[in-house]
Amino acid sequence: MNKTIFEITKMDCPSEENLIRMKLDGISSIANLDFDIPNRKLTVFHIGETDQIEKSVLELNLGGKKISTEQTDQTEFNENANQKKLLWSVLAINFAFFIIEMTTGIISKSMGLVADSLDMLADSFVYGISLFAVGGTVIKKKRIAKLAGYFQITLAIIGFVEVLRRFFGDEKLPNFSTMIIVSIFALIANGICLYILQKSKSKEEAHMKASMIFTSNDVIINLGVITAGLLVNWLSSSKPDLIIGTIVFVLVIQGAFRILKLSK
Repeated sequence: MNKTIFEITKMDCPSEENLIRMKLDGISSIANLDFDIPNRKLTVFHIGETDQIEKSVLELNLGGKKISTEQTDQTEFNENANQKKLLWSVLAINFAFFIIEMTTGIISKSMGLVADSLDMLADSFVYGISLFAVGGTVIKKKRIAKLAGYFQITLAIIGFVEVLRRFFGDEKLPNFSTMIIVSIFALIANGICLYILQKSKSKEEAHMKASMIFTSNDVIINLGVITAGLLVNWLSSSKPDLIIGTIVFVLVIQGAFRILKLSK
């Protein structure tokens, strides 16, 4: 048995972990994957060479880089029997907030909330692809990933068009209080998701949970929408909302391309 350690610089939260798991699924030489999200490290226990594994990691464009490979006597690994249940929990939370943020975003005329809802939907896709394709073929997973990726890109493009329309048009100011309140609840939801997923880790990693929460892209986006809401009220301008919406739409499209890489 060999143990290869990778540094994954863009692995900020469990959704990236799940992307990597799906990408490496089907490589028969892999015995176990051990993720250290706070330190952005992935340890792969495998038999034989690392070429195929390294190629797959690099194809995700998450800043993957092989650090070392060495032999190990470890052949037994702790399997998490509750992993599927945990994934269902975070899928439900993310999809629920996609509905909430999309609805309140349309009602309050906030592109920041609409964009953040698509980011929640993106995470739902990542967890959903893994769950709905459990036990299925690799081809089935790739088809689902392709549909999810293109659907996500389509929604983001529609969002960009709406941002441009509002930027050059005479649109009413978004409701800043709705932006702030909903984003605070979304912030709490993202923290809960990260906590739930980390229940599957060892107790020794408990002290790393806070670090994970505050380095998560999802949390940063929530804080961005809250800040935009405050600026909308302060400046009496919709521009901060449109700017944060544009930034998040870009992140959503980047996430969509990562999902599409799983379909290749």
